[in-house]
Amino acid sequence: MAFERSDSALYLASQLAKGLSRALQKRAAALGFSPGQFPVLLALWHEDGLTQRQLLDRLEVEQATLANTLARMERDGLIVKTPHPTDRRAQIILLSEHGRSLEQLALDAAAHADDTVFQGFRRFERELLMEYMRMAIANARMLDEGREPGRS
Repeated sequence: MAFERSDSALYLASQLAKGLSRALQKRAAALGFSPGQFPVLLALWHEDGLTQRQLLDRLEVEQATLANTLARMERDGLIVKTPHPTDRRAQIILLSEHGRSLEQLALDAAAHADDTVFQGFRRFERELLMEYMRMAIANARMLDEGREPGRS
């Protein structure tokens, strides 16, 4: 029996992620950030002044990926890094004035990207899909932790 990509949740999730990223790309670029920087901005808009370690824990990305993203964000004037007051090895990541000022525009751009990708969905279909996605993500996290989904 041949493998059918359209029957693979992994393949479909990957394609959906790419589509959402492309839908956000143009608007994000006009505002001065990339879709890959959006999760960092979201975390800092929610709680500014996190360390890189705290961002790693919240975003679930590789350390090198985050370090490169933060370097680009600092270069582009979205964040500033300041020394941690008690830990010489750590830095505090703060939104710059520019980074802070983008919040509503960036959230609007992300909402527009969602609306574009989910055009034609009825509200309950979209909400149901989102709930299913959250459930699948929770199951994947359990597997990452070495636990079986559906078991305590």
